[in-house]
Amino acid sequence: MHISATAPPTTPSTVWLGRGRHTGPAAPEVLRKHLQALKDSGTLHDFRELPDAETAEGESAFEARWQVPEDVTVRARLKLAEWSGRGQEWTLVAEAERPWDLRWPSPAEMFWPWETDTAWGHETVTGLRFLDVNPLPADDKELRRTLRGALRDTWTVDVVVHEAMTPDDRGRRSLVSLLPPGLHHRVVEHRAAPHQLRTVNWALKDFGVEVPRGGALVLPGSPAPDGYAADDFSVRSVFLDGSHPTEVLDAVRRYAALPARLPEGGDAALTLLREKWQLLTLEEELARERELVAMYKEALEAMTQSRDLYREAAEQAHEALAAYREAAAEAGTGEPQRPAPAKKGASPFQQLGRTLERLKETTMGLRPTPPQGRPRDEEPDPTREQDEAPGPADVTEPSDR
Repeated sequence: MHISATAPPTTPSTVWLGRGRHTGPAAPEVLRKHLQALKDSGTLHDFRELPDAETAEGESAFEARWQVPEDVTVRARLKLAEWSGRGQEWTLVAEAERPWDLRWPSPAEMFWPWETDTAWGHETVTGLRFLDVNPLPADDKELRRTLRGALRDTWTVDVVVHEAMTPDDRGRRSLVSLLPPGLHHRVVEHRAAPHQLRTVNWALKDFGVEVPRGGALVLPGSPAPDGYAADDFSVRSVFLDGSHPTEVLDAVRRYAALPARLPEGGDAALTLLREKWQLLTLEEELARERELVAMYKEALEAMTQSRDLYREAAEQAHEALAAYREAAAEAGTGEPQRPAPAKKGASPFQQLGRTLERLKETTMGLRPTPPQGRPRDEEPDPTREQDEAPGPADVTEPSDR
């Protein structure tokens, strides 16, 4: 398959990405309170709310640092932005010092407090909840709109489970909670009622996939990641009786492990984390200052070298001008005309080179030339001219006639 040159890069293996909505009020205050509590308990090393100068208008951002097992440091940045609906949209990117392990805590739980009816745990596109069962809408149009929105969203992993029969209380529990913590706020579970199977598969027909009766399917996304095949991520039967659904969980884990493109906006979020990171340790601050000193040193050396080159060129120009004036004075032509100004766009060295070349040519042209008809090294001999002059004996007197 041809891949466009403008295709987004693949998500690095060290990166965790998440996005959602906070539908309640005072989202920044909720973040500050929770982050401070985790810092006081020692779960977080530190956190920082970035000043307004570091964020766009109408946005706020928080940074946090913590360690996961085996002393691996994680750095994370959460951005809050105004949402067209009620509340705010949050975008979270975290990067570890080694490839991400799904058994590590979810970065979302490091920023947000998890409660049963928490306001922040909503997926952005469809508004459905994380770590919860989301029944598909009863209206057919709304059902198709929900599934198509889930297929377009590249920030989440969406799985559709068909209930072969109405489950009991144990079967109504979310399967996402059985996944590793690193997937808790990236996976959205959709439930199709027994009578909705035909409508679901009709909505998925254009994407070439379908949900088995009484089974489950991990949706491919749009575009599907490399290596996705519907049969590999389709489960024939799911028992919603409280037993461990091994096949479904394994399919979700394998899908999450596929190399995926950075979602829309993910590249910018990752760039901000890497290049605009403010929550530095003392060692990192010293390293950054050393880098700045080295950069300034290189710039100063370049400026000094450039200054020396200009000085040398100016001295050569003065010497050439002095020689030009001396040659002009010897030739009796007075002050020479000034060279024509250089064309715009030429560099100072090019202008100086052209000026020196013109001065050289003009100086050679002003050197005195010997008289015509006599060799330059032959001087008149006054003695020879006197000997050749006629004497008195050689003068013929006129005769009287």
